[in-house]
Amino acid sequence: MKKSLQLVCVIICISLLCSCERLNTPKYEKVTDETVTQEENTNLQPDTTVNITPMGNNLNEKKSHSYGVPKDGKPNEISIDAQKYFDENKFKAFCLDTKSKDKIMYLTFDCGYENGYTSKILDVLKEKGVNAAFFCTLPQVKENPELIKRMIDEGHIVGNHSVTHPSFAEISVEQIKTEIKGMEDYLKSNFNYSEPYFRFPKGEYTDLALKTIEDLGYTSVFWSLAYADWDLNNQKGAQYAFEKVTSRFHPGAVILLHSVSPDNANALASIIDEAKKQGYEFKSDTDTEVIVNLISYNFAMLKDVNDAFFKTINQLEGAFAI
Repeated sequence: MKKSLQLVCVIICISLLCSCERLNTPKYEKVTDETVTQEENTNLQPDTTVNITPMGNNLNEKKSHSYGVPKDGKPNEISIDAQKYFDENKFKAFCLDTKSKDKIMYLTFDCGYENGYTSKILDVLKEKGVNAAFFCTLPQVKENPELIKRMIDEGHIVGNHSVTHPSFAEISVEQIKTEIKGMEDYLKSNFNYSEPYFRFPKGEYTDLALKTIEDLGYTSVFWSLAYADWDLNNQKGAQYAFEKVTSRFHPGAVILLHSVSPDNANALASIIDEAKKQGYEFKSDTDTEVIVNLISYNFAMLKDVNDAFFKTINQLEGAFAI
């Protein structure tokens, strides 16, 4: 009888281990303003693949987020490698949703300063029923409180884009904390608001900066779809913006647009309509937190079940012992 019980235990243990292996995938959460591809600006260096080396080799090595040009409804391998790097090193950083099997995308805007188009962008988002994340600097927030209040009231995320927009790869840990807390404290004091999402200025970071941001309670939000839209001297019209963005759609995309661009403001409605026509659904960054929390809950639940199982087995073995 005891041998039969032990055989049953072995079978159940193997089943639990298999379940654990299926669940044991890295968490994900959710760069930059100036990073573009060689295709769009031959004066800048081309995107390169992210160095997939374990964290700890050089915590202060300066890195610039690269995303590559998505094609044929698929993310560029550079974005895939970037998310893999974040996952493998267990960073709370997000540039591409690799977990969802659905056709979803995340719409984000960088708001370093106001150029008169944010209100129109909010009008379009409200009309189309789409929520977005706006990563703002402190001057943008201080100088445009009515826009920030509207973002919050209409269900959008106001993300932290720092106080002075420095390269976080070139400042100290204490300066990083000052940049983050300065923005965070102002939002809390003046809008009774806080969301745990941050975007690195200029897309420049180090592993130490990523860890510091995480220790401050934030998820670093990067992207997998963008184009050179911030240069106000090189705006090419709404149709150009529409074609650039829609030709790069892919499942799990984190779209980065700049709110200062008139092309983006004028093309946004058509971009959203085309995305919906192709079967895409826009999600909020907060949806990634739900998935992350669910994964954490499953790990905790599995541990509780596992502990209870072995406790029961020990009791049964004792009961059958002669």
